[in-house]
Amino acid sequence: MDQPKGSKLRKCFRPKYIITGFLLTVAIIALITVAVTQNHRFSRNSKYGVVLDAGSSHTNMYIYKWPAEKENDTGVVEQVHACEVEGPGISSYAGAVEKAGVSLKHCMDWAKEIVPQAKHHETPVYLGATAGMRLLRMENAETAKRVLSAVEETLCLYPFKFQGARILSGKEEGAYGWITLNYLLGNFKESVWPRILPHTFSSTGTTGALDLGGASTQITFVPDQDKIETPEDTLNFYLYGKNYTVYTHSFLCYGKDQALRLKVLKDVLNSSTGRIQDPCFQQRYERTINVSDLRINPCTASDFATPSYSQIHIEGTGDYEKCLTSIEKIFNIVDCPYSSCSFNGTFLPEVTGQFGAFSAFYYVMNFLNITKEPLDKVVETMKAFCSKSWVEVKADFPKVKEKYLSEYCFAGTYIISLLVQRYNFTNEKWKNIKFLAKVHNSDAGWALGYMLNLTNMIPAEQPYIRPLSHASYVSLMAICSIMVVSLLFIGWVIYRKPKCLKKEII
Repeated sequence: MDQPKGSKLRKCFRPKYIITGFLLTVAIIALITVAVTQNHRFSRNSKYGVVLDAGSSHTNMYIYKWPAEKENDTGVVEQVHACEVEGPGISSYAGAVEKAGVSLKHCMDWAKEIVPQAKHHETPVYLGATAGMRLLRMENAETAKRVLSAVEETLCLYPFKFQGARILSGKEEGAYGWITLNYLLGNFKESVWPRILPHTFSSTGTTGALDLGGASTQITFVPDQDKIETPEDTLNFYLYGKNYTVYTHSFLCYGKDQALRLKVLKDVLNSSTGRIQDPCFQQRYERTINVSDLRINPCTASDFATPSYSQIHIEGTGDYEKCLTSIEKIFNIVDCPYSSCSFNGTFLPEVTGQFGAFSAFYYVMNFLNITKEPLDKVVETMKAFCSKSWVEVKADFPKVKEKYLSEYCFAGTYIISLLVQRYNFTNEKWKNIKFLAKVHNSDAGWALGYMLNLTNMIPAEQPYIRPLSHASYVSLMAICSIMVVSLLFIGWVIYRKPKCLKKEII
């Protein structure tokens, strides 16, 4: 019995097709494997680091993790946990220094759970204190030392590699914040495209950093102009094969909490009684401040003249325009020995490029839901919010603590005054500010940059060494490519001119 023609064709085609297909698959897999292996590094081991950000109003703990094989690279460190320490900042424990260290235990216990036990002994722990402790050191250097000693004593009890507790300068705080932001955004890592395409087709700029805390505020960016008139406000970095000249300045006493005290002081100096009508608080809001708080505070003590009363009673009137005017009085804009100044005789180059605004900049604007709004809309929102009565505001936000809720009118107006009037972010330049809390799930702020610097994880040159030499990589890619093309050609020939099909026709 004759076999069907289709079965003969299947028997004829099957061996050649199977062999050709198998070889083609192997060649493609080899081609992909070589390419991936050359351009991707596999991680087999992780490292951890812990940083405590001891700010003026509170302390945060951050736990970072990164692949050991990628230790000297950008964009590979990830934040795996953040813990807010209960209670105020460590500088607030000046009267009970032993409590400063105790306050950290809850978060450090979390660190013991999150960092694998086998990694405890090699995990570095850093504590950096900022403007709150800088002010305490100005007020009483011995007390500041005792607070840091109490903190160190507690941190030494944990099985980590404790690297010490220290007070950062304002310049360091600004610089590390800028490093964190640009590291997370990947701005330091050079793409292969700039080497091939013209400059107009690539983006190699950095992002400026705007940081607002309770006691200080920082502005850091790479200015366009070559000449900076105050060398003390510049830092030079050589990161990943490129030079960066950065302008950075920290304004101590101009964080939102201390700025409010400065404003109250100006109001006191212009009043003959202990009752002040304050447009930066909502109508019907009342607050009492002890005069002694202004007398001992380093930000207000120098200009303080002891009044006859012991308490200051503040009554809110809720008026944005008048609040803006009263805030202007805390800045000295008359004396400027340079071509341009922000305030208090401080040189400021023209702000250019993109900026990331974090910490209190973000939290205040986010609460008011204006992080993505144009400047005119921001001003309208502030006018409407400040004009509300205190009763209305409390009803709208029943879960927010009154201390914080009462200060949003001042804080929002202060941010506008600082950014627009002092830093000269015009309507057009305001669009270049991005208010943010995190970048790729990591908190923006100085903590990550501080750790990267102390662990030497930001090398001067590009550190990555590929697994294959250039010649070997090109040779293997060429061989694999030739195999793929050859097998495709063979498959096409078999398909177009099968011998058994010709015999069948004859």
